[in-house]
Formats: sequence, structure tokens, C-alpha cells
Amino acid sequence: MSTPPPTHVRATFGLRGPQDEEPHGDGWRFGDVVLTPVVDHARATWSAGVRETLTVEGLRLARPVRSTDGRWVVSGWSADTFLAGEPEPRHDEVVQVAGRLHAATAALPCPRFLAPAARSVEDAVLTLADRAAWGEQVPPFSDPPGPSAGLDPPSVVLFRDLARARRRVQGTPQVVHGDLFGTVLFAGSADPGIVDITPYWHPASWAAAVAVVDAVAWGGSDEGLVDRWSEQDDWPQVLLRAVLFRLAVHTLHARSTPEGFPGLARTADLVRRHL
Repeated sequence: MSTPPPTHVRATFGLRGPQDEEPHGDGWRFGDVVLTPVVDHARATWSAGVRETLTVEGLRLARPVRSTDGRWVVSGWSADTFLAGEPEPRHDEVVQVAGRLHAATAALPCPRFLAPAARSVEDAVLTLADRAAWGEQVPPFSDPPGPSAGLDPPSVVLFRDLARARRRVQGTPQVVHGDLFGTVLFAGSADPGIVDITPYWHPASWAAAVAVVDAVAWGGSDEGLVDRWSEQDDWPQVLLRAVLFRLAVHTLHARSTPEGFPGLARTADLVRRHL
């Protein structure tokens, strides 16, 4: 949990006078406004600009709040309208959200910051893992097995094995939200909601596949989730790339734990049966 935003940040976002502050996710809630610390200025500004005007039928979007001088980010903080709800294991509905959202983002141009090297350690891991999953960059763990191959982590062995099954994907790349699992908010019968968009440049079916892989690996979803969405374009291959992405993140991320691997390995075996 971050420390509360300083007084001048609150004032610049128009939060003057007495305010009841309370922790909220990674940030702090002040009535109907949530202030969140920003890791990457370019990504936060892009997300705010998109969410300011984007309309998606059947989906609630947190709207960005501009500062009094028109900025999206002030001293490392951004502001959004509060969105009621909590993540719930309604996995099929999350995949439905992916479809509606990505139909609306299909016309967006590729953000410029997706092309250059990532700016933060967190994003550097995700960027490398993503490129490794698609075969666009050789990850540091993909060297051919040698005398010490028996010492490689299981995630590395599994990544190497699965990567051989990659085939060409036909779908058209577009802006997609690549972090839907655990971030879609549900509030009873209200439309699902999202507070941010984590952009990737891939076919829309890939983002749905990542949500499915995450739900089966760590969310307690039944394995039938994979089959229920099999009409998605390039389904076996985007599932494969989703698993490779998560395996690469598990291998590279400093905060990964051994407890995260078994569910991912079971999901990888399930995906393998669809190839």
C-alpha cells in the first residue's frame, strides 16, 4: 500500500476541504475519486485518454479525472472516478467482457510506447515475456539445453517444450487489454466494470486466451472454460502463446513463487491437448 497522496496533489485534482481518505486497491479513495500512484507516465496518460471517451455497451469504465490545469498525471499520481464492485470468479463473463471491450478498441492505433524498450523493471519483464511467447525475442532462458539442463527450473523446461508447437497466427493485431483476470469488477446485477486498460498489440482472441489461462491456472475455473470459448480465432495457438507468456513471466519475475507453477503446469497440459 502506498502512502496517501500529498496535499498539493489532492488540491490539484480538485479535492479541497475535508476528505475522508481510505485505502483502495493500489491507491486511495476520496469520496467518488480514487488517486493511484503511477508507475509509467506514458501508459497512464494513454489509458486516461482512451477511457475518457471510450464507450462499451454493457461495460462500466472508470473515467479519468483531469487536474485543475488539465493534466492526467500530477507528481506521479492519477485520478479516476470510483467504480463500485469486486473481482469475482465469474470467468465466462470476463471473457465476454473481453469480446465487448476489444470490439470497441479495434480501431485504436498502436501506442508508441509499446514499440521501444519498457521503462520500468515490471514492464521490462512483461515485455520480454510477451515477445518471448510470440517468438519475437530470444529470452535469456531459451538457450539449447546443455550439461546443466537438469538444473533448469520446470517453467523453463516446459516453455522450451511448448514453444516447438508454435504455428502462424492469422488474426489481426489490435489494442487489447492483457490483464483482465482479477481486474474486472462485479457489483450484483450491474454491468461489469474495469478501472484501467493494460495495452498489448495482439489479436483480440489472445487477450481472451490469457484470461482463460489465468482463470484455469489460478482462479479455480473448471477446465471446460477452454472448450466453451474455442470458437475464438486461432484458439489453440493463442492459448499456447498465453501459456508461454505466463510461463515466461513466472520464470523472469523476481516475485514469482514455486506455489504459482503447479496450476500453470496443469493448464499447459490442458492446452497441449488442444494443439
